[in-house]
Amino acid sequence: MSVSVLSQNLHGSEIIKIAGEINELKRQGQNIANLTIGDFDSNIYPIPQALKQGIIDAYNDNQTNYPAADGMLGLRESVSAFLKSRYNLDYASNQILISGGSRPLIYSTYLALVDPGDKVVFPAPSWNNNHYCDLTGAEAIIIQTRPEHNFMPTADEIRPHIKGAALLALCSPLNPTGTMFDKKDLEEICDLVIAENKTRKAGEKPLYILYDQIYSQLTFGHHQHFDPVSLRPELKDVVIFVDGASKCFAATGVRVGWGFGPANVISHMKAIVGHMGAWSPKPEQVAMAKFLKQDDEVNSYLAQLKSNIQNSLNTLYQGFKELKADGFNVDAIEPMGAIYLTVKVDYAGKTTPDGTLLKTSTDINFYLIKEAKVAFVPFSAFGTDDNVNWFRVSVGASTLQDIEQMIPRIKAALEKLK
Repeated sequence: MSVSVLSQNLHGSEIIKIAGEINELKRQGQNIANLTIGDFDSNIYPIPQALKQGIIDAYNDNQTNYPAADGMLGLRESVSAFLKSRYNLDYASNQILISGGSRPLIYSTYLALVDPGDKVVFPAPSWNNNHYCDLTGAEAIIIQTRPEHNFMPTADEIRPHIKGAALLALCSPLNPTGTMFDKKDLEEICDLVIAENKTRKAGEKPLYILYDQIYSQLTFGHHQHFDPVSLRPELKDVVIFVDGASKCFAATGVRVGWGFGPANVISHMKAIVGHMGAWSPKPEQVAMAKFLKQDDEVNSYLAQLKSNIQNSLNTLYQGFKELKADGFNVDAIEPMGAIYLTVKVDYAGKTTPDGTLLKTSTDINFYLIKEAKVAFVPFSAFGTDDNVNWFRVSVGASTLQDIEQMIPRIKAALEKLK
């Protein structure tokens, strides 16, 4: 049976392929440390107790009918106050859109701003921008980033590609790398967008920035989150932010995301999200509106979550650095934010004990799954070439003990390669 051109051209998910391999091995009774999913094990990282109780109370109060299409006013007002207190960003309730997590916000941003054939500029590795380009018929302009710059794009790398582009899609802290923009680099990108928009004629669509900061509350050490509007207030009319509760409160299944930006764009996104029916559940909205106002509860939860995540990331980081010091061809980039560590396992061209030649990052990953009982995600799943032997490692579904135990297994597996 024939299907649409769009559905034929959508690429499959490499992460789903990895999950299939892991599930098969688990069916065989093997215990695999699954560091592939950008999620939390809710038994290791439960949502805040006050939020959980608020959700229960809202259900008991029969808050189970349709919410407002753009999100309940009480939640949008709470988000407005949260943005002011946490980022010093001023956005009124009509500039805020609530949806069922952040994905509908990203997709509706594309649909509201990008026409078929428009150029969308984004870095690789990055999460899902290539698929959103497929869904909207956009021309994907992919910027291959470098480990020397923590896989974050620079103004010099972006500059040749933004003439006439409709959207520049950025994320910090970045999924999949866990790295972040520093102030200077983001300022230079902002100035590039300002200069480009000054060349556009009246009535011509400006270059917009989609700024995904869903991990912005999860930053570590001296690393500080920056955003385009705080650095360059004149960009406020062209920046659409994507944010929400999914990551900062380990609440991926609660499905409360918020986007914010210029009111006219948010209004169009509201109509799109409404037609998709991608609303956040009403009881969760009621509970989140109350929880965001409880500063002590929010601060206490974030402090504990960040401490636990940072301990796991640092343990894995130090483990890879020790392997590197021992002469293994591996490396890692210092964890800065999110729940991810960027690691290198550069063993392409080596042969496994059964005589199989490892040609690509995917081959290396499947070898580690079978031999070390550890699963990562190659950056090829996020838009890089197969010969880029860097990987995303997600710690949200593993205990600190799990992570401590996997380093010796990785070492033993790498020692077997010839």
